[in-house]
Formats: sequence, structure tokens, C-alpha cells
Amino acid sequence: MNLTDIKQLARDRGITPGKMRKAELIHSLQAQEGNPECYNTNHSRDCGQPNCLWRPGCP
Repeated sequence: MNLTDIKQLARDRGITPGKMRKAELIHSLQAQEGNPECYNTNHSRDCGQPNCLWRPGCP
């Protein structure tokens, strides 16, 4: 999913993306979903969310 798609998803969910970076947007979306904000962090490999929408792009 590219940044434009992520921004649109954020808007659809009531989050104003403004100048947020990709990881910040994804963290906002993860928090809204009630999931750990682990995208692109040291905890992303052991977050316990194998079906996370962001998992495929997670380092």
C-alpha cells in the first residue's frame, strides 16, 4: 500500500494525516484498531499480530 492509499485510509477512519510520515500514520491506524503500534520498530517481528494489515511491509 503506498502513502497516498494510507492517507486515504486514515481520512476514511477520521484521522487527519497532515504531514505525518508513513510510519506515524500506520501507528495511528494501529492504535485506533486497538493493536500495538509496532510497525517498523524493534518489536515488529514479535508483535503477535500475524494477520496485521501492515505485516507484509514490516521490516
